[in-house]
Amino acid sequence: MKKVITYGTFDLFHQGHYNILKRARELGDYLIVGVTSESYDIERGKLNVKDSLLKRIENVRKTGFADEIIVEEYQGQKISDVIKYNIDLLVLGSDWKGKFDYLKNYCDVVYLERTKNISSTKLRSEGTIYSIGVVTDDTEDNGMVQESKFVSGLHVESVYSEDIFVAREFCDRYELDSYGTDYEQFLNNLDIVYIKSGMKNRAFYIRQAIQNGKHVISDTPMTLDTGEQKALFALAKKQGVILVERLTLVYLRAFTQLVWLTHGELVGDVVAVKCAISQDDFEGGKSFNETVSQALCACIKLLGMSYHEVNTNAVRGSSGEFIYDMITVNYPGALATIEIGTTVDVENELVVIGSKGRITVPNDWWNTGYFEAKVEGQEFLKRYSFNFEGNGLRYLLQELTIMIRDKRTECTRLFYEESETLAELLNIIDQRG
Repeated sequence: MKKVITYGTFDLFHQGHYNILKRARELGDYLIVGVTSESYDIERGKLNVKDSLLKRIENVRKTGFADEIIVEEYQGQKISDVIKYNIDLLVLGSDWKGKFDYLKNYCDVVYLERTKNISSTKLRSEGTIYSIGVVTDDTEDNGMVQESKFVSGLHVESVYSEDIFVAREFCDRYELDSYGTDYEQFLNNLDIVYIKSGMKNRAFYIRQAIQNGKHVISDTPMTLDTGEQKALFALAKKQGVILVERLTLVYLRAFTQLVWLTHGELVGDVVAVKCAISQDDFEGGKSFNETVSQALCACIKLLGMSYHEVNTNAVRGSSGEFIYDMITVNYPGALATIEIGTTVDVENELVVIGSKGRITVPNDWWNTGYFEAKVEGQEFLKRYSFNFEGNGLRYLLQELTIMIRDKRTECTRLFYEESETLAELLNIIDQRG
């Protein structure tokens, strides 16, 4: 008898779940299905799980494909289950391709391609599944496809690019349902549009999506024209849809706590905020504007929007290429400094200096998972640590689904005025750099 095992959360049970169970059952004589527990979902960073464990187990049972159902309760359980149940074949979705190859020492491992077009009309009309489309100039998804899998109720379905070859390759690479070069057609049947195209057409794509009633996530900056940005926010509000920038920093629990403690005068009056970031270290090397946006966002959240003066001191090579910059933003009673390097070594860190101590976030502070505070009168450093998974995008997506549910258009993590101040600062830096 050939024994097969597969695993999943099986939240908001749909045709894709049914199909993978059916295909797994056809690969053997006896199928064991592992359903993740609530605690394990939290541990691995799965967000917004809607159905209870009992309901998810019952939905699996009702398919009739499972001969036995078990609960997956901890990381590393798969290898124990394979040995315990004398498994011949482990079946997983293709989005996990290669990640469980180490189990081939114990059993065969098969990765099944995902089922396309799972967001049926019924599911979407019930508001349980939100479909996402990606607008891009290249074949990188910036984590959207993978991170969306950790937020229940989201499904990346299609891709648009002006280049048909890019669109086709992106679609095949991430096993999406469709691709195309007709933007109006692409927008049909989507709920959310993620725009990661270049700056040249970014505002145009945002405007068209909003006018078609779509919620929009845009890479930052959306535009360097503050007037245009105000108009986009006004249009989103009028249309009753959400427009947010992909500044994942503000959605992280650790950073939110850092801001709250700073405003609560944990280290007294803030006199300086220092940000250092290397373009090559920031998500594999982003553009200058994308990189500096992270630092400016941190400064705005910590020091506010009422700055006095901005100065930039760019250093370029013999061929005119950007090498290093030291940006200063003067605030009433405080100074923000932003250090950015490309080919030179810059030690990444975020430091808040106060009259009674300092807060430090070392290394890749834009992915804040923890920070340390040294407060006057306290002998030891105090460490604040929070669970952090992925590249932070899943926390933005979680907030977006909550906003859609609550019918809110303006994000409370990054207000319209804060985004507009960010664009204003970027514009000044761009003109002087």
